[in-house]
Amino acid sequence: MKTILSAFAVLLASSVVSLAANPAKVMDSSSGKIYATAKGMTLYTFDEDAKGKSNCEATCTETWLPFKAAADAKAEGKWTIVKRPDGSHMWAYDSRPLYTFALDTKAGEMKGNDMGGKWHVAKAE
Repeated sequence: MKTILSAFAVLLASSVVSLAANPAKVMDSSSGKIYATAKGMTLYTFDEDAKGKSNCEATCTETWLPFKAAADAKAEGKWTIVKRPDGSHMWAYDSRPLYTFALDTKAGEMKGNDMGGKWHVAKAE
């Protein structure tokens, strides 16, 4: 019985750790399954970003807010962390930096999708 309880405890602990590592959630939308913040704000990618590097700087970040990662956040699987030129950190999925859009004011809004042909909702796998 102790072996079963110990195995269950290990399984439960590893499940909690893996859930804690995922900084975003998956939501259903008119564009299919997408990534969003814990508060339901849509996440976007920018075509002009390089893998692992954000090219949205200065005034760009007034409209496209980097999806911030804590300084002690840990990358796991396809969730990675990008260091920005100002020294702050942001989340990336599959090495693509992620942003929210300032004009999305409610959870689930996707006003930034295809903005300028360069901004797209972050599709969940």
